[in-house]
Amino acid sequence: MNRRHISSGSPFEEQIGYSRAVVAGDWVFVSGTTGFDYATMQISDDIAQQTEQCLLNIQAALQQAGTSLDDVVRVNYVLPDASLFEACWPALRKYLGKARPAAMMISAGLLDPRMKIEIEVTALKLR
Repeated sequence: MNRRHISSGSPFEEQIGYSRAVVAGDWVFVSGTTGFDYATMQISDDIAQQTEQCLLNIQAALQQAGTSLDDVVRVNYVLPDASLFEACWPALRKYLGKARPAAMMISAGLLDPRMKIEIEVTALKLR
């Protein structure tokens, strides 16, 4: 099975030593992704906007892998403050509503206190 690494250009990937996504056969594993705009390294203070940016970052990685958000089969959400999760639902429904992946949300600390959500997905290329 061939393995391909995908980068978003985020400095975190280089500094920590990981890939934004790894393609292994028909599977695509996208690392935990935050709401930073990786081109500017800016992050909104608003959790809904961070969620939207997370999903745009994930969407870009999936496109590089030859797949899309519609192929996501598993998603994990990590929020330092679980009480804010409901504010994320509109963006989650917008981007993942068609795929309706299996999901889990946990509350845990994140690397940077500005981060309010981190999203990790697994996709299966069905085409």
